Amino acid sequence: MIIVGSRRESYDSGTVPDKSKPVVYPIQLNMGYFRRSNAREITDIAMFRILDRYIFREIAQSWLAVTIVLLAILLTNQFARVLGDVAKDKLPKDAIFQIIGLTALQYLTILVPIGLFLSIMLALGRLYRDSEMPAMMACGVGAADIYRPLSWLLIPLTLMVGFLTMEVAPMALTEIERIGVEARRQADLSSIEPGRFTTAREGGVVYAEEVVGPGSVENVFLQQQTDDGIEVVIAERGEQVESDDPNTRFFVLYNGRRYEGIPGTSEFRVMEFAEHGIPYRLPNVENPELEPRAMKTSDLILATAAEEVAELHWRIGIPLATLVLAILAVPLSRSQPRQGRYGRLAIGLLVFIIYFNLLSAGKAWLEQGRVPAAVGLWWVHGLMLSFAFAMLAIQNGLHRRIFSSRARA
Repeated sequence: MIIVGSRRESYDSGTVPDKSKPVVYPIQLNMGYFRRSNAREITDIAMFRILDRYIFREIAQSWLAVTIVLLAILLTNQFARVLGDVAKDKLPKDAIFQIIGLTALQYLTILVPIGLFLSIMLALGRLYRDSEMPAMMACGVGAADIYRPLSWLLIPLTLMVGFLTMEVAPMALTEIERIGVEARRQADLSSIEPGRFTTAREGGVVYAEEVVGPGSVENVFLQQQTDDGIEVVIAERGEQVESDDPNTRFFVLYNGRRYEGIPGTSEFRVMEFAEHGIPYRLPNVENPELEPRAMKTSDLILATAAEEVAELHWRIGIPLATLVLAILAVPLSRSQPRQGRYGRLAIGLLVFIIYFNLLSAGKAWLEQGRVPAAVGLWWVHGLMLSFAFAMLAIQNGLHRRIFSSRARA
């Protein structure tokens, strides 16, 4: 309550008015400016939330479509290859879909980064083509406002890629190798294609004119390398025989000849036999020799060999590449209105190819010892990240502001 004035009683002539009494009027302060300011802020927040959801939805839908298409293409090719191996008895028939699923997990370690990179370029390219992005920029949307909804998808995908690369992909590769080893242990001579030369696991060459049954062939030719030269065996019939050792089998040949000697010389020894057994070792299922790609990440951390150190840096580099590619895709996708959705896609693919070729070259240099382990692949990520920040600075006019401030100084 505020006192705004006083009231005096009227008086007739000769009379003295009574003491004046203050009159109190209730008034309300003008809060219109503050209400308009709060309303403007609330409106801006609501607008940015709508734009964030819109940008996120566009990128997420594009990523899902691109990843599914690329995965389907690769799995189709892999499916045909697996069917070929099953037809040659190199893999068991009941393991087809298991191998396809394990292969898909390995493919995702590369498809998720490239799918996210292409989806950002496609989604933002459409917004630039339809002049939606310039309209958003006129409302105050900048690069940071694009990265905010992008982070909703980028952070979970980066964590997923890291988990796939560090844990799932090596486990999948080990399981595929185990299935292949088990299939080779159970394979018999029926895997030999009649009328064709087949390379044996131990480096020899086998030829059979006809396969007459499981583990039995006719008109056999066998050639293998020995320490003293080569050994060639020709027989009328051959069969596979089990031995007391579960890791050893015999290839028993009947009614044939055996030639031993050095090619290009006359030093050959010829023997005729009625029965001749050739032992061969089966691959070990319990303790197979794992490549660095199939080793556990915990084992790679403790390893000191150059190939294993290079594999560790590669696994760390894939999730980092996912982050760098997402940062790089935003400035690369910027184009003029009506330029076309795919106008910048070729440049983006070129940048992606250069990036991953540098990673592959860096890994090879690590394996060869040309690059120190402390440097690893960090220089590749730093180079591409610097390129992304440089593009963002140029597109936002940072270089012009720096030069203008220097000129005024």
